[in-house]
Amino acid sequence: MSLAALPIFVKLAGRPVILIGEGEAAEAKRRLLERAGADVVDEAANASLAIVAIDDPEPIVVRLRGRGILVNTVDRVDLCDFTLPAIVDRDPVLVAIGTGGVSAGLAAALRQRLEAVLPASLGGLARALEAAKPGIRGRWPGLAERRRALGAGLAGPLDPLTDHPGDAVEQWLTDATAATSSLLSFYLPSYDPDDLTLRQARALAQADRVFHRGDVPEAILDRARADAIRIACGGMPLDPGAGLSVYLAMGE
Repeated sequence: MSLAALPIFVKLAGRPVILIGEGEAAEAKRRLLERAGADVVDEAANASLAIVAIDDPEPIVVRLRGRGILVNTVDRVDLCDFTLPAIVDRDPVLVAIGTGGVSAGLAAALRQRLEAVLPASLGGLARALEAAKPGIRGRWPGLAERRRALGAGLAGPLDPLTDHPGDAVEQWLTDATAATSSLLSFYLPSYDPDDLTLRQARALAQADRVFHRGDVPEAILDRARADAIRIACGGMPLDPGAGLSVYLAMGE
């Protein structure tokens, strides 16, 4: 299935964006543009993007498109070259929810749900990971092993959906240097893979090997990485080996 639109993040700081319109809708777009650092200008200015918030937008949209400008037209998805998503801001982490202009209300409802789920410390976690890049590269020189290590960390001690203290990344890196293997165990309440928690799904997606009891269904095991080693066993392994291992059993 093809994408209806390609989501991108555009840096607008100091760049001109045309805004045409008055009233509440136009002012809401102005506030959003100013928050992004854009230079809000009128139709005569040179710009690559424009937002139109008027009752009869067709003539203006035709003129702007004739100049090669990409246009967003408020409440007229048929006259939009781009749409503006609902935003969850955990600077520098941005989560954008778009419906292609089909339902702004749905996007807003999803944003409200995510606002409640994503902790305030998420931005701090991102900045700490950025600051720790030299140490992470030193601990895991290879790109593949570095990705696996980060995946394991974010599936476990650095879970992005959990509030973390400021030294969480530093502590994780210290612990990872002291130990070369980790094992996460999960007792599953259901045979349905759609009942996996986010943490369980992330762990499976990053695991180097999956230890599992015989009654764990294939549909759940298939959520693991394609190259992950599967090991059927009667109980939790005593020596799981290097890297991230996951042990799965059905809940009792």
